[in-house]
Amino acid sequence: MFTGLIEAVGTITDVVTTDAGRELRVECSYEDLTAGESIAVNGACLTVRDFGAGWFTVAAVTTTLDRTTIGDWSKGDHVNLERALKVGDRLGGHFVQGHVDGVATVESVRRHGDAVLVDLALPPDLAELMVQHGSVAVDGVSLTVNDLPAASTLQLSLIDYTLHHTTFDTLVVGDRVHVEADMLGKYVQRLLMSS
Repeated sequence: MFTGLIEAVGTITDVVTTDAGRELRVECSYEDLTAGESIAVNGACLTVRDFGAGWFTVAAVTTTLDRTTIGDWSKGDHVNLERALKVGDRLGGHFVQGHVDGVATVESVRRHGDAVLVDLALPPDLAELMVQHGSVAVDGVSLTVNDLPAASTLQLSLIDYTLHHTTFDTLVVGDRVHVEADMLGKYVQRLLMSS
């Protein structure tokens, strides 16, 4: 379980295919990791395999690769990082599971006063889970749905702090991002489907 409040931005320094899957080595500021702990990497919950001061490795299996953009990641890419929530930690974002629901494509990025508005094209099944002013995790970042300007379009309004403490300062049209709908909406949808 995560909060969607990014703790660090890491850099992918190596990508190899092993028996464990597509293995990534990430350099970061973490100094006290443990084997087997969960880290949200651009919002995808992955398990630490090996680690040292300032680096760790994770592996993505076929199922994860089919649902995310991890198969496209390469050496030099930057990723948002968050370690799993500990009991007693502050919950400043919203409950994020690290289970990517779909991949969206950036349609536009434009400055609007003191914010940057980003429109994302969503898969239709994911769009129906969005609620204006509700919560959503994009590349692991807890955000508020600013607007739903079209049937399958999600608009975000990014503040200066978010732009400077995540990978969002480099977003451009055509980029693909991970989206995780609010957990509550998914459960409500499932309950309504079964009744």
